[in-house]
Amino acid sequence: MRNRLLSLVAAAGVLVAGGAVAAAPAQAAPPPRTAPHAAPAACTPTQVIANGGFESGSSPWTSSTGVITTGGGQSAHAGTQFAWLNGYGSTHTESLSQTVTIPAGCSAASLTFWLHIDTAETTTTTAYDKLTAKIGSTTLATYSNLDAATGYVQRTVDVSAFVGQSVTLAFTGTEDSGLQTSFVLDDIALNTSGDTTPPPAADATRTPAAPAYTVSLTSDTTGGTWNGHESVNLTNASATPLTEVYLRLWDNYHGSCPTTPITVTNVTGGTASALTVNCTALKVTLPAALAQGQSGTVGFDLKIVVPSGADRFGKDGSFSFIGNALPVLAIRDAAGWHLDPYTNNGEAFYSLAADFSVTLDHPTGISVPATGTSVDTPGASGRTVTKATASKVRDFAWAAGPFSKVSGTSPGGVKVNVYAVSGISTANSNSMLTVSENAVDAHAGRFGAYPYSEIDAVLDNNFWFGGMEYPGFVLDLVDTTALTHEIGHQWWYGIVGDDEYNSPWLDESFADYSTDLALGKTGASCWNSVSWASSAEKITNSMAYWDAHSSRYGTVVYNYGKCALHDLRRLIGDTAMTQLLRGYAQSHWYGVSTTAEFKAAAQAATTVDLTSFWTQHRIDG
Repeated sequence: MRNRLLSLVAAAGVLVAGGAVAAAPAQAAPPPRTAPHAAPAACTPTQVIANGGFESGSSPWTSSTGVITTGGGQSAHAGTQFAWLNGYGSTHTESLSQTVTIPAGCSAASLTFWLHIDTAETTTTTAYDKLTAKIGSTTLATYSNLDAATGYVQRTVDVSAFVGQSVTLAFTGTEDSGLQTSFVLDDIALNTSGDTTPPPAADATRTPAAPAYTVSLTSDTTGGTWNGHESVNLTNASATPLTEVYLRLWDNYHGSCPTTPITVTNVTGGTASALTVNCTALKVTLPAALAQGQSGTVGFDLKIVVPSGADRFGKDGSFSFIGNALPVLAIRDAAGWHLDPYTNNGEAFYSLAADFSVTLDHPTGISVPATGTSVDTPGASGRTVTKATASKVRDFAWAAGPFSKVSGTSPGGVKVNVYAVSGISTANSNSMLTVSENAVDAHAGRFGAYPYSEIDAVLDNNFWFGGMEYPGFVLDLVDTTALTHEIGHQWWYGIVGDDEYNSPWLDESFADYSTDLALGKTGASCWNSVSWASSAEKITNSMAYWDAHSSRYGTVVYNYGKCALHDLRRLIGDTAMTQLLRGYAQSHWYGVSTTAEFKAAAQAATTVDLTSFWTQHRIDG
């Protein structure tokens, strides 16, 4: 889930680049994938900025007089020439620009530049003088006298949204009438990467398959910083050779690229490229192509630094929540490599069922609820080693902190643990324990037995997002509906997977519908309240659309989506709907669901022609 309670709170996407956080305009959102589609050209990684170090003079740059220079008290990052904007101490505007073509066929593009800012301003609160970086009319980042520092700092901005376009990159410096600020640029580059060329049309196999992750991490005294090693064994299931893999470092969204909270170093089993997709994707070129059925192993050292904030990856006081922090493999399927951007409005995650063996060395006073089944053994003095193992799960998450804990077993035999931060009463923890036990059995009775031995619910009423699902592990408020929804995700996303970026309704609508059933809600007449905002609005839209229309995401995907499923149940009958969902879950157990497959299964479950139903409910695919 991510936004069951707070789905109507707009969570605008941001581009984080050095000194400024700039709201990403709607036009910068990458378009949703559509199928079928023509195959794009293959990606040849390219650097498209010409004369980025200014060593060849001004061509092909367009600039204000004197901006490209060699001296005057400033120096180059490398070589002898650089671009110096402002520094006059009087009202002044200067610019530097170059038009470039970012080639199609690549999934990612990253702008980097070295920037030195010095200033005579003494304020620590007011941005008097500013440098703005733009592509076309889109502001990528803004820096000011407040960002002054000794020496050059490399800045990185994800510009993947502009792949396939001819655009003008422009830097504009503005200075007020007071003290000087100098903005000095050098070694500007715009690199493309990530081949989006689909495999042959006949090969829609999802690969790499059967990942097995082995992780060993040691925490600091707070549980907020972790260091260690991760390796993943993988197999190419496709007839198309596998020449590279991509690791998704999702939580790097939470830092300013390239200063990131997830750090991968010392890669073995392949050659790592530069981070792309705002530092959330790492391409690793394999030493030799893997043919169908062949396996390989990629390993790396890993550092995780949890940022402040009660988030799915964040630290609330002495409690750390560590979701999406372990790098996981991206999927290549008929659409090519899935390297979609992180979304803070919902989820962008798409992964295959995998095995995890995760060892967490931590202070004994800290609990580490985690995905899978955990066994504790004594470690070094004052420390405990927790080994968590999980089979056939899509991700691994954990938390760390001095949680209180209550445990029980559902009537169906599932062990349930509820962990709570300080401030949540024992009565509330026990109440949520009962909710969890009831929910896991209710969902299991409808869709198939819960296949894992236990589930952990971690409670913090400071979560702004309501709740968040991971395999065998959920984050939540003290709220019956939200917790029942998150546990419903154990089936719809966890057991029955989906591409959460391109088809978010397949887990959110289904989990909300499951929640209604578990809580005895019939959804009577709920479709009658549907009112579309535009002809482009559909239940099946991707997160690219919802990030550009964030205030409508919860209304359409959660509410309209579940109401459409209630309407389908009323149309085909309770018995047929029950059999449809249970059979669909069983046939996609540990697999991946698509809208087309669900529509086909629904049609097979009834003699009623559903063509007009899909049209009326705006379910495309």
